[in-house]
Formats: sequence, C-alpha cells, structure tokens
Amino acid sequence: MKLSTHSILRATSSLLLITPLLSVPAYAAESMVLDMTVTAPRQQNQVAFVPFAGDSVLSPIILNDLSKTELKVTSKDLPQQPRSSSELAGTLPVWQSMGIPYLVVGSTRSNRGKIVTDYEVIDVKSGRVIEGKQSLTADNNKESMRYAGHVIADKVYELITGTPGDFSGRIAYIEETGTGKEKVSRLKVMDADGENAKTITEVTGSIFSPTWSPDGNRIAYSVQRDKSYPVIYVQSVSGGGATPLTPFPGSNLSPSFSPDGSKILFSSSFEGSADIYEMSASGGQPRRLINWPSSEVQPSYAPDGKSFVFVSDKTGFNKPQIYRYEFGSGRTTKVSSSGYATSPQFSNDGSQIAFLSGRSAAIMNSGGAVTTNLGNTGIDEAPSFSPNGKRVVYASKQGGKGVLTIKSLNGGESFGKSGQGTIRSPVWSSSPK
Repeated sequence: MKLSTHSILRATSSLLLITPLLSVPAYAAESMVLDMTVTAPRQQNQVAFVPFAGDSVLSPIILNDLSKTELKVTSKDLPQQPRSSSELAGTLPVWQSMGIPYLVVGSTRSNRGKIVTDYEVIDVKSGRVIEGKQSLTADNNKESMRYAGHVIADKVYELITGTPGDFSGRIAYIEETGTGKEKVSRLKVMDADGENAKTITEVTGSIFSPTWSPDGNRIAYSVQRDKSYPVIYVQSVSGGGATPLTPFPGSNLSPSFSPDGSKILFSSSFEGSADIYEMSASGGQPRRLINWPSSEVQPSYAPDGKSFVFVSDKTGFNKPQIYRYEFGSGRTTKVSSSGYATSPQFSNDGSQIAFLSGRSAAIMNSGGAVTTNLGNTGIDEAPSFSPNGKRVVYASKQGGKGVLTIKSLNGGESFGKSGQGTIRSPVWSSSPK
C-alpha cells in the first residue's frame, strides 16, 4: 500500500538534516598557537570566566554560551580581574586555593577599524596556558561581534573538553501562521543561542524540510503553494532569489545535500509513486536510486557520503520504517526496529540517528537501537543534532505556542524559544572548522 500525498507531506515536513562544514567569515582570524605542550586535565569542568578587559559585547555572549553546556562557569566573586596570564604572577596560589581548574581571561583592542580579541585558557594547577594565547579579529559591527563571541566560546569549550563547540553553527526553521489559503510560512535562521532570528524567505503556502549546504551558505527546501505540487528550491542564506531545482510534476520533497555539496537527494512522485532520486545541486536530470512498489521518502546522506537513510512503507500502510542504501553495492538494509519510524538524520560522526518514533522525538544508534527518547512533542517533529552531537534542537507545541527546544544530551542546560504560530523542522548547521 502507498502513503497518500497528505501522509507523505506530513511525514516529510519534519525531515531534519545536519551537514558538515560552515565556512568561516573573513573576520574570524586563525588562532595563534604559542604553546602546544600543555594538555588540559579532562576530569573536572569548573571554569572561572573573567569578563574581557575593554569589552562589553563579547563577554556576555561567551558566558551565556558556556553556561548552556556541562561546564560549570562562574564570573562572580573572583579574587582578581586579570586580563592575561602574565598578570597572575604572585597571585596564582589564590586561584589554586579556589579549587577551580580552569581560568579564562582576555582583552579587546581596536586595530585599523577592526576589533582584536586576545584570550587565554589557563590550567590553574600548573599556571600554564592551554595551547597558548588565542587571537581573533572581527569587524566592528554588531553582527560580526556576535559571531566572534560564538567562535571564541567554541574554542574555549574545545580547549577545556577536547571537543569542538557548537555555538557558531546556526539553526534554520519554519514558522507558520494562518491556515488554509491564508497560511503564511517563513523560513528563518537564528544563532545557536536562540537569538538574532532573521527571515530568509516568506511564502503564501507551506515550506517543508529545510536543509543546509555543507558550507552553510545555502539552504534547500520545498514549497507548496495553493493547488500546486511541492517544488524544491535552493537559496543563499545571505539573500537573493530562490532557484527552483525540481520543476517536475509531482511531490518533490526532502532535499539532502551530499557531504561535498555537489549533489542533492530528494523524493519525488513525478514518475508514479514516491521514489528516491539524486541530482546535481545546480540542477539537471535526476537519477532514480530507489524504485520500489511502495512509497519512499525522506532521504538523508550519511556523513561519509557512502550511503543514505530513507523511509519506506513497504512493510505495510502506516508502518513506515527507516532503511539504509549503500552507493557502492546498491544494497538496502532495514535500520529501525520500532513500529513507526520516520525523519532520519545522522549526527556528524555518523554514530547516531535522530528520528521520529511514533509521535515522539527520539535518537537511535547507527545499528537501530533506541538510546534516547525525548518524549511526545505535540507535533510530528524529529530532533536535529548540533555539530558536536552534544545537543539537539526540536520543535514542539506548549500552551498553544510553537516552541524551539535546545536540549543538552550530556548534562548541560536546556532552554526553549517561543515564536509566532507553529514552528517546524529546525535544523542545525555545522560550526566552522
């Protein structure tokens, strides 16, 4: 039996995708490495953060970002306000007596119209600077400074934990208001702290399943206007018009960029039932990869590009399951084991798959065993992984309002961001490397 177009649209509207590599803007200068000999202890997570000297913009952003992780960060009741490790001479024993293993210090300065931030993460026990002084240059405007704060938070988190941070990635999502012919859908992008939301495009109708390109510069998504089939578009995040990618008569849904950004997977019914296709990200003739008698939707590339997962109802009507297709052999294997599994999306390391289990957002390992159940969200939405896999974002309804929830998976703080109308399909871009 086949899924109806309505069922395909509803199931597909919650596809989430994470793609690797968000390009670093010119203002994010490379860090200077002065000392590669110090290794931070990994068993403790308390951090003292001294607001950067000469700064009122970056420090609150960095402190807020780090406070959402498993790190225990404080900037209160500190014995001193040093701006660099050299200012700790003679007072290090005071810091050591506090029992806080890490200290973050820094300062900002102006240089030819740019803002330069020098900062250090200090191993308090030894007094050594982990990987030496770091430096980052940003344009002197609100947007660049906000991004610079996220980049510094990423680096501080990495120096302490050994894992790259996920604050400089962005989250795309859909905001719907109105119903029927009056429905208006907006594709929006916000920072990973829930702030700085901007509308990328607005349509009268429905937007489905946004997905980031690996470099973070483009988003692909489906649009269905009144009395027309869904069409996949690709659009630059920085602005400009959207380019239609699939002008085919049928339901064209669930785009997924390949890891190198050159190709796109999608589902389409333009040759009959919903099948899985692959085509150039710049357009052209699609190639059908899955052609079963049943309906196949929601393809999503694996991070290594050697396979992809997708959803099929081949086992029976309203019993969708997740399968994996291998490009090399053309072999398909069933991955999920629950009764109803849709909207699969890999973590960046390929070890986990976020999906929708019935009406609950959930996570399974790559072998199909459910490892985390995030619960019923009140809306058919699956979670999306942050770049380092330590957090997820998902949409829900609470008190009649659409809410984006960013949830830590390792003991950090979880928080929500409400919006207008219904919120759908949040998807996290990668942080820059």
